[in-house]
Amino acid sequence: MAELAEKIGELSASLASIKDQVGNLATDFTSKLEKNGTVSAELKDKTDKALSELGAMTTRLGDLEKHAAREREFGEDEQKSLGDIVVDSDAFKSGEMTSSTRGKMSIRADRAAITTADGTVGVGRSNGTSLVPGQRVPGIIAPPNRRMTIRDLLMPGQTSSNNIEYVKETGFTNNAAPVAETNSKPYSDITFNMANAPVRTIAHLFKASRQILDDAVALKSYIDGRARYGLQFKEEAQLLKGDGTGQNILGVQPQATAFAPAFVPQDATPIDRLRLAMLQVVLAEYPATGFVLNPIDWAAIELTKDNEGRYIIANPQNGTSPRLWNLPIVETQSQTLGTFLTGAFSMAAQIFDRMEIEVLLSTENVDDFERNLASIRAEERLGLAVYRPEAFVTGAVSA
Repeated sequence: MAELAEKIGELSASLASIKDQVGNLATDFTSKLEKNGTVSAELKDKTDKALSELGAMTTRLGDLEKHAAREREFGEDEQKSLGDIVVDSDAFKSGEMTSSTRGKMSIRADRAAITTADGTVGVGRSNGTSLVPGQRVPGIIAPPNRRMTIRDLLMPGQTSSNNIEYVKETGFTNNAAPVAETNSKPYSDITFNMANAPVRTIAHLFKASRQILDDAVALKSYIDGRARYGLQFKEEAQLLKGDGTGQNILGVQPQATAFAPAFVPQDATPIDRLRLAMLQVVLAEYPATGFVLNPIDWAAIELTKDNEGRYIIANPQNGTSPRLWNLPIVETQSQTLGTFLTGAFSMAAQIFDRMEIEVLLSTENVDDFERNLASIRAEERLGLAVYRPEAFVTGAVSA
């Protein structure tokens, strides 16, 4: 931990230095653009290089801080899926909840203890190469689960309240100036406002047969396959695009600043527009840390070619992590086709978990006892605070 903290300190100092450099370049860039209507190639190169270094440094620092938080709060214990936690619980092992008993059982799992990795394990032989015939699995295979990404972009947090309140600076009149000896000093003015983010509940309820209660493996698969996934699917959409009405979370994108580029190049491409959105975030004094795109939009960008038919950013032979302007690309079908979102995800917005994912099994709901059924309820409670909406920019991918 000491070595990790030292690295975080070094990166923080470097990030502050680069941020100052970017601020100076942005000011120089804007002033020359307003004065001359154009800027030199040298200044453009310096600005692009500084922004790339800022993005890379911010990403590295965010990764180290998340790693440090996991070590500090949860250690390096073996990760389990939600289904593993249920079937490994004392209540389940003791027979408190089987098809031959009545009652209920409640399981709560810390989010960090639930792995998002594929829970499928090998069976000890290769498909199609074994002389031993495979066992036919009855039933229907469920459709694939969508990979969730938005939560990983945002700052994590915990709360014991049903509402998150935070004070925001809403205005700053800076009257700081050189002052002669014995003269009065000027007053500056700062205004504040209280903002809040209510904690919301995401939940769903479904039935399970008595047979699935008798089979720990089936119960584990059932919970992992649909209970947790259903919550995460809805959570992803709420964090990104929730409209804040009723019991909906007010997501990041509805609060983001509309795309308003500092300048518009001739024949601007989607790649140009994303770069200008990144500049808009930087001019708001925040470092952009990533882009959120629909997979179709990202595929169209990757397939962009020059006049000679060469890919501009993609390399079909060498697979690499999706990146543009040295920032990671987050692909999610939760994002509207043709819309992008960028900003300082790891600094300007934070998730507050009020209740980690909880699973409750009961045979006392409606007519479950009569029909040999059990009800399974999965729910979580969380809030989202967007501290600085101007640190996020959203708009159309294409002009």
